[in-house]
Amino acid sequence: MDQKKVFAMSVAKVYSALVAKAERKGRTREEVDAVCSWLTGYTAEQIAEQIARDVSYETFFNEAPQMNAHCHLITGSICGVRVESIEDPLMQKIRWLDKLVDELAKGRPMEKILRSGLNADIC
Repeated sequence: MDQKKVFAMSVAKVYSALVAKAERKGRTREEVDAVCSWLTGYTAEQIAEQIARDVSYETFFNEAPQMNAHCHLITGSICGVRVESIEDPLMQKIRWLDKLVDELAKGRPMEKILRSGLNADIC
């Protein structure tokens, strides 16, 4: 799928798929909200508002209150691509969220998913 199609995807549809993935593995919507909030700065209520407005993925990330200063600590592969090597800033943000929810679904503890206690000065 080309990037323009991904950017135009409805965040409501993507978000419901992310929640379903987490719930299939015994995690909760609240945990998905927590990782999304950590990454984007949205509150759970603001996430719900964006979903209700049926914004695109691009709009969702462009309107994010504050991307987490530690998001550069998100590393690894998603769909066979290393997230730290993605050049397009918007695609990288999208893949960061995918990676966080993937870690959640794999049972990783929330402290590790949210990069708590890690050296945030690493670039």
